[in-house]
Amino acid sequence: MPYRLIYPHSYLHRARKFLKKHPQIIGQYEKTLELLELNPHHPSLRLHSLQGQLIGLSSVAINMSYRIVLELVIQEHDILLVDIGNHDHVY
Repeated sequence: MPYRLIYPHSYLHRARKFLKKHPQIIGQYEKTLELLELNPHHPSLRLHSLQGQLIGLSSVAINMSYRIVLELVIQEHDILLVDIGNHDHVY
């Protein structure tokens, strides 16, 4: 069963701003979102739970430098996108 990505206004604003600064990764970003919808546990996404102030959230990799922070609600198959950016920005 495919997952449903939820794009809050705050995430869309951050994503537009981020992709405008990093247009070279748009293809990788789109592929990451497609994989996330099909199988958030796909090994190439490197899904992992976060700790500290971000406990309850998870992260997937766009590439080695950039991440998407998300809330993964497995019961309802919803994935709420929270933030996008480099490692230091999102963590």
